[in-house]
Amino acid sequence: MVGQSDAGQVGWEKLANLAKPTLKALFADPARLDSWCTTLDLPGGTIRFDWSKTHLDAAAWAVLADIARAMDFENRRAALFDGDAINASEGRAAEHTAQRGVGKETSVDEAAALHARTRALVEAIHDGALGEVKSLIHIGIGGSALGPALAIDALTRDGARVVVHVVSNIDGCALEAAMAQCDPATTLIAVASKTFTTTETMINAASALGWLREGGVGDPYGRVVALTAAPDKAVEWGVDETRVLPFPESVGGRYSLWSSIGFPIALALGWEDFAAFLDGAAAIDRHFLDTPLAENVVVRAAFGDLIYTQARGCQTRAVFAYDERLKLLPSYLQQLEMESNGKRVTADGKPLGRPSAPITWGGVGTDAQHAVFQLLHQGTHVIPVDFLAVIISGDSLDPAHHRILLSNCFAQGAALMAGKAGSDLSRDYPGDRPSATMLCEDLNPATLGALIAFHEHRTFVSAVMLGMNPFDQFGVELGKEIAKQIETGDGPGFDPSTEALLALAGIGD
Repeated sequence: MVGQSDAGQVGWEKLANLAKPTLKALFADPARLDSWCTTLDLPGGTIRFDWSKTHLDAAAWAVLADIARAMDFENRRAALFDGDAINASEGRAAEHTAQRGVGKETSVDEAAALHARTRALVEAIHDGALGEVKSLIHIGIGGSALGPALAIDALTRDGARVVVHVVSNIDGCALEAAMAQCDPATTLIAVASKTFTTTETMINAASALGWLREGGVGDPYGRVVALTAAPDKAVEWGVDETRVLPFPESVGGRYSLWSSIGFPIALALGWEDFAAFLDGAAAIDRHFLDTPLAENVVVRAAFGDLIYTQARGCQTRAVFAYDERLKLLPSYLQQLEMESNGKRVTADGKPLGRPSAPITWGGVGTDAQHAVFQLLHQGTHVIPVDFLAVIISGDSLDPAHHRILLSNCFAQGAALMAGKAGSDLSRDYPGDRPSATMLCEDLNPATLGALIAFHEHRTFVSAVMLGMNPFDQFGVELGKEIAKQIETGDGPGFDPSTEALLALAGIGD
């Protein structure tokens, strides 16, 4: 990935200087809805991607397309799927799409073999090979936990073949809460760590082993499954190699739920549903790879994002899921987007010189309407909003529940755009506030997989346009290093505030 070229820089300046029509003015075009709204037919049903209530227009699109050409976007997209070493700082490819069957042939074949190994273990557990298994405590952090937690919470509301508890926090309260809901005799432990050295994960894993031992399990290690790109370290730690499920080094942590990190999803749902999850994501891969920019829903979303960060001064983007099953999606997207693109240098190590990723935040409607929407409608910050909703209800209650839920979702987008003149300023809604809507026909493994893959590629497009590497994350290391210095007592000393806090907490000398 190259840094920003002179042509790209000129393009950003041109984008910022374009006329800024209002949304009402843009809708004077009778073809606007058809131009900026696309429905994709996917394995699990349709998803409608409606970007018509954003400030995308032909003029902005033309400038952004020029920037994409200057940044060699189409070749960078091809390089992603070809398995080239696009993660230049770490000298490796980013091959999460190969886990879904789209990518370099040898990598796709390797992924299929590793999936077969995972499937064999999942089906053996379901068949009773490890005795009665009612629960799994899945221990990981970051990408090793957020993806499984999202998928399991979204897709097991009607029950699971094995109940999965995802634990990521080093705070012992989190692990204790999971263990309190499980019987050691019928519980497995999954330890998910790319390096199998992650401090939080390994301490939680050791405590979980102790819980098994205290609960009468004679061979605690025999109840552990390791999910890692470092299988030798897992075996050295004590896991039998038959229960080590590897994944390639070229699969990054926040892109890893498609690999053996998805083991808890498959265990909870069954392999057929996990395969459908992969298929839904693969459908988006093929759309993103094969569809020209002008019709590409992924590129459209990223271009919309860039209008707001680069030309309209917006520092945040809000995501509201009008479906309880998607309540963890904003948290998942926070890591995906801010760890990928929250950087101040280009891929070639030069200062970025412009805004990077917006701050991603959000919640669940209609709860959020009574908490934060005041600011969205009348605050001084203009915040682009993504709405996600599902046509088919996930509950069996009075249909009024779902009808009112969807009505609120659509009403909020309409109100943000239209605004309303008030009798005084306190009752005045300025309007012209942008939103996009993703409306799924149904929520199932395939459509959830498609939604996640859509956001992965949306993040990648923004990174290419800005000349960044979205596949490293050095920014997370400094705090970890200092925490280790505190733990070992080898630090050089800290500022007076930190020293006082350590003393009050009884940490260190």
